Amino acid sequence: MNEENETPSTPVVDETIKAPKVGSHIKALIVDAGSSMYRTVRYPVGEYFGPVDLGLHHATKYNSLNIGTGLLAGSIFPGSNRLIFTGFSPNWTGFYISSMGGAGVVFDNLGLDMLSIMGKASSPSVLILNRIHGEEIQVKVEPCDIRTIWKSGREGVYSLMDYVNEKYRDEYSDAYRILATGPAAETTDFAGIVSVPVRKRELTFVDTWAGRGGFGSKMFQDHNIVAVIYGGTYIDTDFRDRSVADKWFEDRYQKKLAAKDLETTTKYRFDPKFDTGGTFGVNFATMGGRVLAFNYDSIFWTEKERENLHVDFIINHYLKQFNEETIKPKQNWTCGEPCVAVCKKMNNQYKKDYEPYQTMGPLCGIFDQRAAELLNHHADMLGFDAISAGGVLAWLMELLYKGLLTKEDLGVNQFPIWRREGFNLETDSMHNARLGVELLDSIIHKKGILDFTYGPRRWGRKLARTRGREVLDTFLYISFGRRGWMVPNQYWTPGVLSPMPIMGKYYMYYGNEFMHPRKMGQLNTERFQKELIMDNLGLCRFHRNWAEDIMPDVIGSLYGIEVKDKFIENLRSTAYNINSRNNSTLWESYRNVDMLESFLKRRHEIEGDNNPDLIGWIDYFKRDRRTAAIDFWYEIHKGISEALNEF
Repeated sequence: MNEENETPSTPVVDETIKAPKVGSHIKALIVDAGSSMYRTVRYPVGEYFGPVDLGLHHATKYNSLNIGTGLLAGSIFPGSNRLIFTGFSPNWTGFYISSMGGAGVVFDNLGLDMLSIMGKASSPSVLILNRIHGEEIQVKVEPCDIRTIWKSGREGVYSLMDYVNEKYRDEYSDAYRILATGPAAETTDFAGIVSVPVRKRELTFVDTWAGRGGFGSKMFQDHNIVAVIYGGTYIDTDFRDRSVADKWFEDRYQKKLAAKDLETTTKYRFDPKFDTGGTFGVNFATMGGRVLAFNYDSIFWTEKERENLHVDFIINHYLKQFNEETIKPKQNWTCGEPCVAVCKKMNNQYKKDYEPYQTMGPLCGIFDQRAAELLNHHADMLGFDAISAGGVLAWLMELLYKGLLTKEDLGVNQFPIWRREGFNLETDSMHNARLGVELLDSIIHKKGILDFTYGPRRWGRKLARTRGREVLDTFLYISFGRRGWMVPNQYWTPGVLSPMPIMGKYYMYYGNEFMHPRKMGQLNTERFQKELIMDNLGLCRFHRNWAEDIMPDVIGSLYGIEVKDKFIENLRSTAYNINSRNNSTLWESYRNVDMLESFLKRRHEIEGDNNPDLIGWIDYFKRDRRTAAIDFWYEIHKGISEALNEF
């Protein structure tokens, strides 16, 4: 192993708080999957601060897939053990950031801050990382018969995790964790990477995903790595002084760390105001007339029709099932690290998050938990990014319903039930879920005319040339460059359609208020920079209500005021550097324009917003819909560019 050491810099610690010494370097392991050669590189804290800014550097230099933790991994701070994935995304096509809850706890035991995978193995392989006590890290790349594995046992990602667990677990004397891909990683550009906490050397059911960005596809197609297993017994100097942390919080919030964290994670644990909890519970309880269903067809309905569907289909059935089966029995788990949020809401082996159970729920005409479980589990087993998969399925179902494509085109045997009148919540939901399963299998096996090797956007554009542009106009997505695409976050608000350099995460303003699009662009960049604090420090955004505020000062206390100043400067520089690659393109699908225009009208007519600027935009859309949409898009882009101007 070759070791490249930069000149070390001694961290300056504020002696008045007696904070412990912390590591002054970020240590990265670079593995060439093709040759199994590896080396470590140390970067002084201050030059880089975490897996995002260093990941951008490595991705640009090596076109690597980068996996790492933040400076506070293993520390006293809750939510500090996210595993951050960075690189150039196969489906977005630009630099992207994805994260996985809890998987950083075990990664920290490697004595590393980041793993960068470059090169390509000669055949599908498992990457094995182990570090026992003070010994040198062990790195192996071993081939496997991945197609046979994916078809065996529990199938897909679950069979692969079982295979890796059974074959390699005895090599680890302490905790370990597995990252795995599924069949979607081979045949599409929107596969995720999954992991589960391991207890007593057995895999649990609590799936944690780095889903957005298609990094499962990148790991397989660019590097021929289908799984990673890692673990070790390395002990480093993590910040564990609770008395010091409590003093920081008492000075800032007049509350100790645990009390403040308990307060700010109420939504994700249990919110008594809504008698439910988690993203699924609170979001479905509060959406009301903002419900999105049947591939966004609900945006064209009356407010009364949307409210009736929300009450009858969701409150009284879909959400009721969730509350009775998950919330009341307290089927709550963490992602693998100690955390009071206990945000993983389970029903036996099924994990319930809002966005997957929205896109492969109401958006696909599914309003029953059994049906949603069937479809979500199948998508997970195949290794898809669940949010993108749901958006694509809803689009294909509408194409079938409207007769724009045939069953033979898509390799399926049935049509969707795509109307709310007379809809049977259990049997019709299950019908649509089974159709969704058929469609996912068709995507994997490229049945009919389906071929998503280069993504559904490119496929849809080519198809629209012969079948008519309505084929593409029913697909809601954000476009980036010539081929990049992303199904947006599931909120009926213009912010989720913004031309930001990274979309599909929460790097934008997604509130329900109307504001001038130029102002929205500026607020997008504020949100972007705050989210970068979280991701570059490996922190879970569910703790953002205190972490975004206090973390720059914590870095200053641990490393010195000069390093804090560099941290803030680095934050702005990283945001600028990412945005310098912003290749967002104008909305191609008219469904995007539909969503924006209907939001503006609803904001005025239903929510009573009489802002003259809002009324002016509504009138502009009435006069010249296409030009108004273009101007709205460019105004957001102007705000982004203004706010991220380096000078």
